[in-house]
Amino acid sequence: MAKLFTPLIIKDITLKNRIVMSPMCQYSATDGFTNDWHLVHLGTRASGGTGLVITEATAVSPEGRISPGDIGIWDDKHISGLHRIVNFINSQDSVAGIQLAHAGRKASCTVPRDGGKQLDQKLGGWQTVGPSDIPFNNDDRIPEALNKEGILKVISDFKTAAARSATAGFKVVEIHSAHGYLLHEFLSPLSNHRSDEYGGSFENRTRLLLEVVDAVKLEWPSGNPLFVRISSTDWTDGGWTVEDSVKLAYILKDMGVDLIDCSSGGNVHNAKIPAGPGYQVQFSEAVRKAGIMTGAVGFITTARQAESILQEEKADLILLARELLRNPYFPLTAGKELNVDLKWPAQYLRAK
Repeated sequence: MAKLFTPLIIKDITLKNRIVMSPMCQYSATDGFTNDWHLVHLGTRASGGTGLVITEATAVSPEGRISPGDIGIWDDKHISGLHRIVNFINSQDSVAGIQLAHAGRKASCTVPRDGGKQLDQKLGGWQTVGPSDIPFNNDDRIPEALNKEGILKVISDFKTAAARSATAGFKVVEIHSAHGYLLHEFLSPLSNHRSDEYGGSFENRTRLLLEVVDAVKLEWPSGNPLFVRISSTDWTDGGWTVEDSVKLAYILKDMGVDLIDCSSGGNVHNAKIPAGPGYQVQFSEAVRKAGIMTGAVGFITTARQAESILQEEKADLILLARELLRNPYFPLTAGKELNVDLKWPAQYLRAK
């Protein structure tokens, strides 16, 4: 059996294979509510054989949205739509996961297909927040540096979002601390110029993420996996580094985090990133040496490439993004390529 199609047990949850749908924003919601697009988008990947399907970045507060089109979980009314999606994913023998996020200084933007620029407050935008009053782009609105009350609200928002996620039926939760969004902004010395207990040293800059992890654990069922997504490097001198990520991984492991989803970048608008096939696998390999499970991401597009990453013990899960957009049934075609006889949906057997 190819390792890509071997089950992975994490706490009380068994993933039928090592293929994960990476969180990908669809910018198709209204007031945070999911709709038929999200059901079909996520559900199709489940029926296509993906072992774990993770929602797009799901805002823990209205001000934590990247755009007005983000889905959210800041209101109990969001639960029913999410529960509908979870039920369908479950019916396809897949596991439903949710990524909890706060966009920080990168919030209040138009959707990327409309330019992705920050929305003027007169046109439906809102005041952004961050660790410091440093904008992501020079022409962005100055974010408001969070005071202690604001930080406590962020922690509380993640906590209540975790409770709603459990009520909706999700079995995996991922805390988004990557791509230049709020928790990553606190981690990086490039965006965090604070002089209080949340800035300066490594211990201080990681404090908010660790407090969010502790808060989420209070509401998240102990038998369900807890992931954290990080940007393993800022790709910029003076920023967050791979060495910082490994150091953080030891701490998160001791706190009970089960897996680190190892991405990179997003916090510096002009960072020079040497993108190419599998270019971020080096980070999942490095972080995995801390003794914690990792997920590999980044231009992984073929079954044999994914299988090689797992066989070489560079990661425990393979997170696919663009490739699953191109081919929702990647796991089924990958099974054929790796000579694994997979179970297909009964409705599609004539095509097997």
